[in-house]
Amino acid sequence: MKRFIPLFACILLLSGFFFSSCDYIQTEKLYRQGIVVCADPIAAGIGLETLENGGNAVDAACATAFALAATLPSAGNIGGGGLALVYIADSQKVFYLDFRETAPAASDAKRYLAEDNQVDRHKATVGPLSAGTPGTVAGLAELHKTFGVFDWAELVKPARLLADTGFMVLPHLAESIAEHQDDLNSYASTSAIFLPNGAPPQAGTKFIQKDLGQTLSLIEAGGKDGFYAGETAEKIAAFCLQNGGLITAEDLAAYKTVWREPVSFTFRDLDIYASGLPSSGGIVMGQMLSILDQFELERYTAQSPEFIHLFTEAARRAYVDREQYLGDPEFTHNFTKELLDKDYIATRIQTIDPNKAGSSEEILPGVPKRKESDQTTHFVIVDRDGNIVSLTYTINLSYGSKAVVDGCGFLLNNEMDDFAIAPGQPNAFGLVGGEANTIQPGKRMLSSMTPTIIMRKGRPYMALGSPGGSKIITSVAQTIIKRRIFDLPLAEAVNSPRVHHQWQPDILYIEQGTLDINIMQELIARGHNVKERTPFGEVMAVGFSDDGKFVSGVADHRCPGGTVEGF
Repeated sequence: MKRFIPLFACILLLSGFFFSSCDYIQTEKLYRQGIVVCADPIAAGIGLETLENGGNAVDAACATAFALAATLPSAGNIGGGGLALVYIADSQKVFYLDFRETAPAASDAKRYLAEDNQVDRHKATVGPLSAGTPGTVAGLAELHKTFGVFDWAELVKPARLLADTGFMVLPHLAESIAEHQDDLNSYASTSAIFLPNGAPPQAGTKFIQKDLGQTLSLIEAGGKDGFYAGETAEKIAAFCLQNGGLITAEDLAAYKTVWREPVSFTFRDLDIYASGLPSSGGIVMGQMLSILDQFELERYTAQSPEFIHLFTEAARRAYVDREQYLGDPEFTHNFTKELLDKDYIATRIQTIDPNKAGSSEEILPGVPKRKESDQTTHFVIVDRDGNIVSLTYTINLSYGSKAVVDGCGFLLNNEMDDFAIAPGQPNAFGLVGGEANTIQPGKRMLSSMTPTIIMRKGRPYMALGSPGGSKIITSVAQTIIKRRIFDLPLAEAVNSPRVHHQWQPDILYIEQGTLDINIMQELIARGHNVKERTPFGEVMAVGFSDDGKFVSGVADHRCPGGTVEGF
């Protein structure tokens, strides 16, 4: 099916809407035909036009993802990887595609260690050495081949035009580049694009990315091979060779996506589907919610010390199991069933004191019977037929490795830091890894991405996800609990204050200024090490009416460019 998707990018910039900030209080607008919830208004507009022109949710997801590569360079990407859940309404099935990055063939943990055998954080996060073999283009191509109806080239074309002819810089992009100006000076190829004339672009000026436009034109014409073979692959390999990176043309040619079974579990009357390995997201969230499902949470409120205490203790136990057991299932035993087993969950519940905080030094992994600054981005799309895409993709930290491939115009990821380079030593998100997540050639690094689709009584109930590194899982879990247990409207469930605990460090993080001092004192009295921090997570969520005929969307107020578009 061939349809023309006109360039959406700059027309709507005539409206002052794009220069307004997100409101904390949002009115949920209902849509019947389709919806896009995403971290950038230009990309959301392109996704919406795809739906309006007859494309399905997967077509719109491909168009949106490619557009984000131009408009949200800190996280939108073709140089990274991700995970996608797809719900097909006709079959009522949820499919899970893994297009996570892989370790290049020449990978070796010793490359990232200093002389004292401590992780050299610079080597692990800056420059091509920190990059895994990208999976995004292969992932989008596989989604389109399996479920898309539009012609591939027409889905890439809007992004190519955005890059090649330019678009007006929105405030959130100008502020992001300015905030990371020092990092973006790391490579001449990077500063040439993001710091023209030595300074960040200003809001309201035109932003042109000719090299990215050329790369997208090759993908537009050649599909997956336009990236993993030929000119682009040669440039990636040459850039890595010249700058200490490991990715070769052979690594790119060998990259493959994998269809996997999603993690599935129940919470109250919800059937929840989420990403499984190599993401820890669905497993850790499944453990947390399975533990909490055994407590009478309805007795409390979302901001009560009793609920926060129980949530923290569930998270503490799930994250320690993450460290011990989880890694790429092609390289280590897949513990999904064991960790979500009801009998095993019961043993973890027995270790929780409802009135006193546990100590992370004393909370050890259980013994199951053997059977993501946080620059990731998430979007949710629903089409007129009720098909859903919940997709998270990432280049890891903001602007990834800070290295733009010469002549290609896109940033490489710095996902090698998501491996347990030295077991027991934390990564950039403070997560401690174990043997299951050590570096091996071809292996996929453990992720926290948690794209999620939820059913209730056989109908779609909610679809959501978030960026935020290790905080993704707790952000998504709290949103689900607040909507289902505390009956908050979707906007309030997404935007209300959050807490986070990940076993190590043994700190209960509270978003600054969001909790009453008396509640914080009660948590401290229970033994929690409470610390305030800046807001985290940028949940993008879609909720469904009970009859499934209407959808509403919420873009987290924490996301400067968060947008809901529907019709």
